[in-house]
Amino acid sequence: MDKRGSNNPRYNKSAARRAVSATDRPARPAAGRAARRAGVSTPTARAKRPGVARAAKPAQVSSVRLGDLDRVHRQASRREAVRQSRSAAFKAIIAVIVVAVLGVGTYAGLYFSPVFTIEEVTVTGADHLTSEEMAVLAAVPQGTTLLNVDAGAIEDSVVRDSWVADVDVRRLFPGTLEIVVTERAIAAVVDVVADNAKTTQHWAIASDGMWLMEIPDQDSELGQSISPQIYEDAANVLHIKDVPFGLTPEVGTYCTDDNVNNALAILDGLSTDLADQVKTVSATDAASTQLTLDNGIEIAFGTADDIRDKERICLKIMEEHPGKVAYINVRVVDRPTWRAV
Repeated sequence: MDKRGSNNPRYNKSAARRAVSATDRPARPAAGRAARRAGVSTPTARAKRPGVARAAKPAQVSSVRLGDLDRVHRQASRREAVRQSRSAAFKAIIAVIVVAVLGVGTYAGLYFSPVFTIEEVTVTGADHLTSEEMAVLAAVPQGTTLLNVDAGAIEDSVVRDSWVADVDVRRLFPGTLEIVVTERAIAAVVDVVADNAKTTQHWAIASDGMWLMEIPDQDSELGQSISPQIYEDAANVLHIKDVPFGLTPEVGTYCTDDNVNNALAILDGLSTDLADQVKTVSATDAASTQLTLDNGIEIAFGTADDIRDKERICLKIMEEHPGKVAYINVRVVDRPTWRAV
């Protein structure tokens, strides 16, 4: 080999200088070289060279549209409103619960206390029932208060009486219980044959067909114990007579006899012009129902059909022949007849 080759520092000055320079420089770490080849920054690679200043990065500036800001503000306002609304609703619920608990506790305390004890029971509208009868029907327990009284049970008890059509129990604080009664009125007195046609019973009946009671003799012990209003009303209503044997009325039940019900329907359908003149009704059978007026005129009325037409014909005949009519037959409404005295 030629000792004077180009790479021999002894004979080549440039090579010698490179050798010295390489000897004087510190060796670079292998890891640094590998990182640079891979394009990765290392602490060594990032170290600043003495005397060299790095340029500062410019600050980043972001832009926001005014519409976006308004939307954000509106969303925030809605969230705040919802929060306040929920808070108010929660407070209201808590207040209602507290009031309810206090109310229930107060009512429970009063319910079982002697406060508002019933000191007086008043009855209005009961003209056909005596005070003693009403006391038995109402049966208000001693010591009952207006808060714990069973008004419904009292109403159910009172309305079972045949005279009572409706009843309303009212609390009048501090200590009065009021019982308001709506009574049935006597529409007629039915003469009922009993004891194998040996006796006749007089039964009060209402316009709705309810059997009210058998009217006893006024001078009897029972007659002296019932309301005098019953006898007064019975004297001012007509009698239904000639009912076939076998009718068996029962207090508090509705009449099922066709003859009696037909007579009641006629009376209910007449106007006062004729109804006030009727004294008795003969109810042998529906088709033969006959009215007798207080002036003695007899009207063969028949069934409770075309009531107003039959009434109009009767009134016209009596008006056209005053004092001369003894009998009128309107059982066939389009072929009426009449007979003179």
